[in-house]
Amino acid sequence: MASEELNALGYPKLVPRVPVPSDIEISQDITKLGLLPLDEVATNLGVEAEEYLPWGVHKAKLKLSIRDRLKDKPDGKYIVCTGINPTPLGEGKSTTTIGLAQALGAALGKSCVACIRQPSQGPTFGIKGGAAGGGYAQVVPMEEFNLHLTGDIHAVTAANNLLAAALETRMFHEKSQSDLSLFNRLCPDGKPFSPVMKKRLVKLGIDPSKSPSELTDEEKAKFARLDIDPSSVTWQRVLDTCDRHLRSVEVGVGKAETTKVAGTTDREQHNRLTGFDITVASEVMAVLALATSLSDMREKLGSMVVGYSRQGEPITADDLGCGGALTVLMKDAIMPTLMQTVEKTPVLVHAGPFANIATGNSSIVADQIALKLADYVVTEAGFGADIGMEKFMNIKCRQSGLTPQCAVIVATVRALKMHGGGSPVSAGKPLPQEYKEENVELVKKGCCNLVKHIENAKKFGVKVVVALNKFKTDTDAEIQAVIEASKEAGAFDAVLSNHWAEGGQGARDLAIAVEEACEAASPNDFKFLYDVNLSIREKILAISKEIYGASDVEYTELAERQINQYNASGFDKLPICIAKTQYSFSCDPAAKGRPSGFTITVREIRSCAGAGFLYPICGNIMTIPGLPTRPGFYDVDIDTETGGVVGLF
Repeated sequence: MASEELNALGYPKLVPRVPVPSDIEISQDITKLGLLPLDEVATNLGVEAEEYLPWGVHKAKLKLSIRDRLKDKPDGKYIVCTGINPTPLGEGKSTTTIGLAQALGAALGKSCVACIRQPSQGPTFGIKGGAAGGGYAQVVPMEEFNLHLTGDIHAVTAANNLLAAALETRMFHEKSQSDLSLFNRLCPDGKPFSPVMKKRLVKLGIDPSKSPSELTDEEKAKFARLDIDPSSVTWQRVLDTCDRHLRSVEVGVGKAETTKVAGTTDREQHNRLTGFDITVASEVMAVLALATSLSDMREKLGSMVVGYSRQGEPITADDLGCGGALTVLMKDAIMPTLMQTVEKTPVLVHAGPFANIATGNSSIVADQIALKLADYVVTEAGFGADIGMEKFMNIKCRQSGLTPQCAVIVATVRALKMHGGGSPVSAGKPLPQEYKEENVELVKKGCCNLVKHIENAKKFGVKVVVALNKFKTDTDAEIQAVIEASKEAGAFDAVLSNHWAEGGQGARDLAIAVEEACEAASPNDFKFLYDVNLSIREKILAISKEIYGASDVEYTELAERQINQYNASGFDKLPICIAKTQYSFSCDPAAKGRPSGFTITVREIRSCAGAGFLYPICGNIMTIPGLPTRPGFYDVDIDTETGGVVGLF
């Protein structure tokens, strides 16, 4: 696994085993050989001793103060790694992100950081597996990376569900109490307004310097009664597990959840239908990914809209008195986690929003810190470029002010064969024969999908490099067909990469191509797809036509009502984060290749006003996945003698 010969960073060169062992075997072998001490990882990166907090043996939290110290230092080169529409098996985008970073560092001797998301435990124990990369291009120890990490996702879950509890409880108490009773319980005798209460006073136009006793009866009523319309509530509970049976649930069915019927002695059940999302789809996770500081996160969390009053006013977390408490739960989560790869290059892990049902990118603060510390930063955008990269450009870059020089689009011969008309690919089932044998024509037909992604990336003014992730069944003729199609479509370069089997050395040519693309890029070339001042419909149509290739967009009655509500609330100038399938440009996961002439159906639009975007949900996309018949957890176990994890990929 390691030799006496040194790599470009001065550490023993990686010596990959043949055949390549499982991901967890590689991780555990590398860990036994010896990882860099955390203080050495930090020092090599330029992080000072007081700027990181060790979190166990192999992880550390980085303080945001690093940016302040290095504010006058120019940013490094910014590279976003994305991909074509994948098969359900995944095409190695995370692996390529890590492999490219290892190549820039361990093979070329550049200062480089990879920025990736924390994986959800839903897919980890479901179908897809983790997100540490794979083979000899992965973050280690991979079991620590994929399981809990530093608890950020648990913090998001706790914050989200505290707000859900506050919302439910407030509606319950308002139904059974008068305005004065509510006010007296919220503001007991002698207790002043708390800071979050003063925010509500300002929102209502009431002098925040007043004491509770100085308010008029009318002001007390306005302050105390939110008068939430239950039918307008969009906030849902979350958990970090794939569980289809929680998509729709009824709450408030216990014996104690009853309220008195006005004017009678009868009581009625205070119940309603709601549901769960997976934690990484929570707006709290989006806030974590898009916040630029602790104060910005506090403002964003407090501004999250949970529903509307019967008068049509948006109700926020701060209205419920929760914004400060949510931030306290998230105060450690705002710091990115420092880890390392199998070749001892640094990695920042932070936030974990899915790309098909959320923003799909790691955090702004992780990228900002990395760009001050390193000459090259490779940041991953989830799933295909039609969703992850589009949101990276139009939402993340818009909020961060950062602009990439290069987009790396990961493709595989396997996925291109599928897009060319190959048989369906399913997780847990053997690959059909056409994926194991040479079929150049099938590859050429499928390149239409890759070509569309290249065209899309170029619309943002960045240089495009195609990374063809090598599989052992790929033939020279198939590889050449992909490279030729990529260059004809306008890619700056297209390169075969074998980082999974060879580590950074296997991605050396890719790293050189990316380095050259960054040098050739001009900062003035970058542009957004749309102006945020366009109407909600115009922005959705721009994404649907320009990125997906749709001909039109249609809306359900619910979505139409929500658009009118958001226009009235002043949310119409927010960017758009479309939730749709990752398997196709369209909303039909079976529509492979480059479909055209289709219509996008928007079934509802959620407001993520705190995070700073609107969230149209299209087609049949679900915001909490289900489990297959044979989930991945069947293979996961523990060695009770050593305490080591077994069977995790």
